[in-house]
Amino acid sequence: MGIEIIGKLTQKNNGDFKLVDLEDIDYDGTGKSAKQELEKKIEDAKKIRTVLNRYGFTVAAVCNSGANALASISELDGGVLLCGYHLQDMYYRDLLDYMPDYFEMLLMASRGVISEAPTSVLCVGMPLKAGDLVNTVSMMISQIERRWKKDKKKPKQRSWKEQNYISNAKMLLMERNHLSEDDAYRYIQKCSMDSGTNMVETAQMVLMLLYDEV
Repeated sequence: MGIEIIGKLTQKNNGDFKLVDLEDIDYDGTGKSAKQELEKKIEDAKKIRTVLNRYGFTVAAVCNSGANALASISELDGGVLLCGYHLQDMYYRDLLDYMPDYFEMLLMASRGVISEAPTSVLCVGMPLKAGDLVNTVSMMISQIERRWKKDKKKPKQRSWKEQNYISNAKMLLMERNHLSEDDAYRYIQKCSMDSGTNMVETAQMVLMLLYDEV
């Protein structure tokens, strides 16, 4: 059974106890509670969104935790995730482990953190400069778009059933027309180009024609 800590008991001078929300505790001695820090981070994120929108980028979501970010990512086809070093529920390295391959991370952090970041993560230093942010995001988006175009040009991998049509057509041509395997494949390929159909459709037509002759 898991244990969820929802608060902390503190003692008053009169001996009574009260329940204090963990978000109101000053963890790092800066005078700011976790709740205040979170509110500041959300406000900063909204400012970043405004800058990116001004330069023509679409910001799909502003999230207050790694879990929320991952939920938003799952609804998108790809893009860039901007984040700081320490999120509400995880560190950026944890988030990176859970991120799908079709998303890139842009880490906004201090020089010390950046020096230890993985080579797969692009970074911009804090305090953040709008020009550095916009140029880096633009470069990352361009790289993603080029990768998408390259992937689209790759021939679609055939299913076992589709590959079976081609194999059977080759075997029938080899048997009926005494062709070698390479010649049978080239014959199907040429017929495909001449007819403007793909290899699978051509193989199906070859099978139909040859079986009809039996």
